[in-house]
Amino acid sequence: MIKKSDVIYNNKTFKLEGSGIQEKKTRAKDLAGYFSDSAAYQALDPETVMYRVEYQDNNLTEGTPGGLYFGITHLYPGVVGKEYYLTKGHFHAKRETGEYYFGLQGRGLLMMTQNSETRLEEVVSGSVHYIPGNTAHRLINTGTEVLSVSACWQTESGHDYASPEEMFPQRVICDAKGERVITSNE
Repeated sequence: MIKKSDVIYNNKTFKLEGSGIQEKKTRAKDLAGYFSDSAAYQALDPETVMYRVEYQDNNLTEGTPGGLYFGITHLYPGVVGKEYYLTKGHFHAKRETGEYYFGLQGRGLLMMTQNSETRLEEVVSGSVHYIPGNTAHRLINTGTEVLSVSACWQTESGHDYASPEEMFPQRVICDAKGERVITSNE
């Protein structure tokens, strides 16, 4: 007997469907201190959903050796002041573990910082990104539609949400011409 998969990726809606799908929403109120323009941040409705993550946990708890999680981040378009919407970003609690990202829809950037050096990679439909261990990483939506990115990571990786300044010494803003500009936090 051949069994159907419990989870299906719907390539029309860019969503996971099936059993065991979890979802977490990150709202504006969860991103206090992440944007440089505090007045623009304060003007946001704190319940505004900035991004959501859906994932299949394979009935494994975080920290289980040898397991994998699979998920999709959906980062909405927008700016806070001049700064594009972004995910919190994180290191892995087990720092040496890596991760893969795969662009599904939209346009954005993957910001990675390792040893105080920041690298940006363009994320578009079909792009594949390897995030090495010991690397802080976050997504930034620089487009006008939802940026959806799938990810696969080890169950033992965990998340370490260090301070944004520690993880990301640079920011990506939208200038007066609508162009992306990289600036320093200083």
